[in-house]
Amino acid sequence: MTFQELKELLFRRSNFGMKLGLERMRQALSLLGDPQLACPVLHVAGSNGKGSTCAFAEAALRAAGLRTGLYTSPHLLHFCERIRVAGEPVSEDRAAALLAEIARRVPWALRDDGLTFFELTTLMGFLAFAQDRVQMAVVEVGLGGRLDATNVVEPLACAIAPVALEHTRWLGPTLAHVAAEKAGILKKGAPAVSAGQPRAVADVLAGRAEELGIPLWRPGRDYLYESSDVRPFCYAGPEEARVSLADGEGVIGESEDAVSTGSGGLSLAGHHQRANAALACALLQAAAGRGVPVQPEHIRKGLRSARWPARLEAVARAPLVLLDGAHNPHAARAVGHALPALVGRRPVQLLFAAMNDKDHAAMLRELLPLVPGVHFCAVDSPRAAAPEELAAVARRLGRDRCAVYPSVREALQAARDAAGSDGCVLCCGSLYLAAEVYAALRGRPAARMPSERM
Repeated sequence: MTFQELKELLFRRSNFGMKLGLERMRQALSLLGDPQLACPVLHVAGSNGKGSTCAFAEAALRAAGLRTGLYTSPHLLHFCERIRVAGEPVSEDRAAALLAEIARRVPWALRDDGLTFFELTTLMGFLAFAQDRVQMAVVEVGLGGRLDATNVVEPLACAIAPVALEHTRWLGPTLAHVAAEKAGILKKGAPAVSAGQPRAVADVLAGRAEELGIPLWRPGRDYLYESSDVRPFCYAGPEEARVSLADGEGVIGESEDAVSTGSGGLSLAGHHQRANAALACALLQAAAGRGVPVQPEHIRKGLRSARWPARLEAVARAPLVLLDGAHNPHAARAVGHALPALVGRRPVQLLFAAMNDKDHAAMLRELLPLVPGVHFCAVDSPRAAAPEELAAVARRLGRDRCAVYPSVREALQAARDAAGSDGCVLCCGSLYLAAEVYAALRGRPAARMPSERM
């Protein structure tokens, strides 16, 4: 099988819709020799920040000398980003070989009533980790948790990143319903850690942990972290565990024409990354308590070296172009909170595109007050919201002047022209938008992404 054949087979399956449930996965894994059990796993769910949390945790484990696996979704620029071994994406040839092996050993996998795009990709990740003798894997939940295809692992420890109201068609109409689905990754014998949560979510998570008889560490009660942007990041956990970046090593300063890309020594920008880093610290401490040889110095190195693109990432200068994959109100609020400290006095133009099933009004309500100019466009996806519809939402929110463009490339050029060399363009609303902005800045066509409902 070639990589082109892989794309044709897999991306076509993204149109088959979603099939929540684990029975197909368990049957397929059994035929593959249960590769999901080949190495210890840290399992991370949540609505926002779970990818950054995974990136911090995996970088720390790699700093500890472990051969790591990292499974995340969706990809940004290339499909192979989803499956990483020792910090590097698998090659195209390897990805094709993995899918070919699944097709050979699970004969019904590629039938019309077989496995979905996400199920197949998840199997590929587990198979790669088993074959490459990964010593520790970090696995990000795709959607929800309880019925997500990744929830076949037997985790060493679990983390729940911030939970928000999302995917209500599949996860339920209230925060409590969504939280119950996220809590589905918790398992007996596996300690759990949580980020700060709304009360409705915290109560559900605490109740599930009590049912399972497992500890659930929460910020403010079981662990603390420095939340002030003017101070170096530090974490204090149970049993006097401590991780501090106070020595200044690795802190990225700000020059006249640059923007700080970290917060208190962290490698990822934005105030919200402090909570994600603290959650990663707590998860790693819980894992260390179960025998994983990760020490504070490894965690420090991971916090300073983790890379996770399109999270308030500075991708161009003069004007500054910031890229963020925020695609729900909670994430947009985090971007809005972080923006003033990152851009200073620079005037900001907003470049916005989103999928048609997202809460556009709630996202724009967070962002519009921060920007004098707004530019709407549509990404190359059948699920893209029409820019005219986004503009209509903005007008209902009181923003009469906003521009509409037929393509990301044209919108980006107009936003950069409007910002001027001393301004800033904030691009957000979708990871699909982030991918197309990357391509436009590099003068390349955007890589086609599957129409996943993520």
